Amino acid sequence: MSSIPVENVFSKSFSTVNENDPLSRCLELFKKEMPPVIAVLDDKGKYAGVISRRWVIRSRLDPSTAKVKSLMRPAPKVSKEVSLGKAARLMIESGVRQLPVFEKNKLVGFVTDEDIIHGAVTQEWGSTPVEKIMTKAPQVIEANRSVGAVLSLFREHGVSHVPVVDQGKLTGIISIQDIIEQIFLPRQKQTQGEIVGEKVPVLSIPAKGIMAQPVITVASDVSLREAEKKMHAQNVSCLVVLSKERLAGIVTKLDFLEPISQLETVGRKLTVQFGVKGVAVNPDQQGFMMDEFEAFARKYNDALELGTLFVYMKTHGTNHKGVPLLHCRLQLRTVRGSFFSSSEGFGVESTFRVALDRLDKRLLRSKELSYNPKYARDFLRKVGMPQEEL
Repeated sequence: MSSIPVENVFSKSFSTVNENDPLSRCLELFKKEMPPVIAVLDDKGKYAGVISRRWVIRSRLDPSTAKVKSLMRPAPKVSKEVSLGKAARLMIESGVRQLPVFEKNKLVGFVTDEDIIHGAVTQEWGSTPVEKIMTKAPQVIEANRSVGAVLSLFREHGVSHVPVVDQGKLTGIISIQDIIEQIFLPRQKQTQGEIVGEKVPVLSIPAKGIMAQPVITVASDVSLREAEKKMHAQNVSCLVVLSKERLAGIVTKLDFLEPISQLETVGRKLTVQFGVKGVAVNPDQQGFMMDEFEAFARKYNDALELGTLFVYMKTHGTNHKGVPLLHCRLQLRTVRGSFFSSSEGFGVESTFRVALDRLDKRLLRSKELSYNPKYARDFLRKVGMPQEEL
């Protein structure tokens, strides 16, 4: 399946803007033509980058005066012959979900995350049950908790969707996009123009006040093919997964992309992929992380067999003596299951090390490894418990 070329799934139609156009021009195109991404051209008509609707909406720039080039991003170029697996890996590493497709230095279209996912699930892999890729035991928020609490949860765990429960019952779901569109954008408009709106403590609004409902759900034994079909039909980027009518997990587009990107991995080994946003990682820092992971992989290679560690690192914009606060989220997908951890800190190396140590502890206390006395002893040592009975 990973050998399927991008040529089979990419779209040849796309919209373009000039890098010096106002952002309002992008909004017009997104509203009129609804493209997933817009190609940005320079004054000579050559490809310069991409811009998405989400980036425009999330920015605090005035679309009537700000230029397209202030928000456009570079995106890895791919040829029509590139496999879906490699394209998925490039999306994860770059943080851009829409890649320009070139043929002999000419832009001929775009391939999106949805294109890749749809192409992959039409193959044998699409019969896999959704529980194999979903994020298990996801974080949840009580309906009466505040939007501020939701944002804190997003930040602490590096997630962008959270199910809302009321007395243990699933009642809604909130995404970071819901908060931006329902809270911050209206608030921003209130502070512009001749009439300034009354100040409202927006972060104290309860989660149930902005959650989306009804929740779009799938059963845990539903195939990836059916889950992707439902996600597309409902125009959502996340599904809540139920098992025996109880919350079992959530599945996002990223949960699809990660295993697709693994399909070209050769051999029984653990590998690593990096995705960074707003973080400058130099070769020495990347080498440090690779060395740390190599030691980690040697420890678990036999037990976990084939797998990939996805490292997502981004800034939160808070600085300490000029050093940005970093958030690091680790997602280890293996043949024995998926494991997650996260951390915040100042400095690439220290933030990664804390996240990796937390991942180590989660593995040690997982049911996948608990049967093995070797890992049980290591877990007890890490948590400071006596080992005499082992």
